[in-house]
Amino acid sequence: MTKETKMKPANHETRQAMEDVLASFSAFKDANDERLSEIEAKASGDVLLEEKVSRIDSALTQQKSALDRLLLDQSRPGLQAEAVDDARTGWSRFMRSGDASHMVEGKSASAGVLSDGGYVVPQQTEAFIDRLLTAASPIRAIASVRQTHASVFRKPISRGGAASGWVTETAARPETDSPTLDLLDFPTAELYAMPAATTQLLDDAMVDIDQWLAEEVQDVFAEQESAAFVSGDGINKPKGFLSYGRAAEGSQGTDELGYVATGVSGGFAASDPADALINLVYAPKNVFRARGRFVMNKSTLSAVRRFKDADGHYLWQPNLSEGGSSTLLGYGITEAEDMPNIEADSAAIAFGDFSKGYLILDRQGVQVLRDPYSAKPYVLFYTTKRVGGGVQNFDAIKVLKFGAS
Repeated sequence: MTKETKMKPANHETRQAMEDVLASFSAFKDANDERLSEIEAKASGDVLLEEKVSRIDSALTQQKSALDRLLLDQSRPGLQAEAVDDARTGWSRFMRSGDASHMVEGKSASAGVLSDGGYVVPQQTEAFIDRLLTAASPIRAIASVRQTHASVFRKPISRGGAASGWVTETAARPETDSPTLDLLDFPTAELYAMPAATTQLLDDAMVDIDQWLAEEVQDVFAEQESAAFVSGDGINKPKGFLSYGRAAEGSQGTDELGYVATGVSGGFAASDPADALINLVYAPKNVFRARGRFVMNKSTLSAVRRFKDADGHYLWQPNLSEGGSSTLLGYGITEAEDMPNIEADSAAIAFGDFSKGYLILDRQGVQVLRDPYSAKPYVLFYTTKRVGGGVQNFDAIKVLKFGAS
């Protein structure tokens, strides 16, 4: 049996990083205000001021990323053994020495080739991998995640058509129209990683094999997942939300995402550029807007960080609380590097309730095949996980199109 350790209080390094971010943001505001005043006074910007603002903005981005990493490490779940059962003992013996005599019941063969079969990791190890992935994968952290045993998950959705009405307590209930139902298919595809270990590491009794495996596959899995959840084509991988058809908000079909245009190809409008962001926020219905958040990459975030409201307040604000995120127009921001850059007709910013809009499927059963032969003197651990994903509610997510219309 295992338990998750609680988050430790902020240490000196984390507190110092928080103070650095606040100081950099204050310097950024002062420099950018000076730049804007220079533009208003002389109708052109000072090159040195432009460079100064860019340097501070770059430093602020790096410091915020460093702070996010510190907060992530601080909140990372740990495993503490309370009891050693037979399953965990068998798993440890298999990982360290290749002794699978106690792993027979966990044997799982590949659907294609029997010789490629691996062993299913213990439930605690799989849960640990999933928790690390949630912390490292930006879209997984905000989407709806569901476990399944099937290779294809089918979700029924209503296309409308159901009638309703008001009646008194004793009045007859007239027959109503039946709703039109459809099925959305979410197939799962195989994601793999192949971490390597030395025999010395495996022989070290102080090394937590579960934690080592989880941390080794975390970055590989998270990198592949993140790209697929954003722009995957759905062929042997999840289908990203930007891979679906898009149409102007109000004219989109039932399986298309609505978009709001900035009015300028490859950029924001010169005057009142933040209006496009406000229009994007009000594109979803209130039920989705209440839990909405922005998704963009750091390059786009750098551009919108300079926007102000009519009263001169910056729309971007840092949030230094543990587990919190910076905000834009009061809504959280998820930084996803797989989002496209600002360019002609790109959908560089998305907004909505991703927990309602995007579904991630984890097929239970992470498998490991131990290979001590292919890369001597290293031992390879071919680790596979089946993952699917796609949009489950097209009304919950809207995108900002950097185009004239």
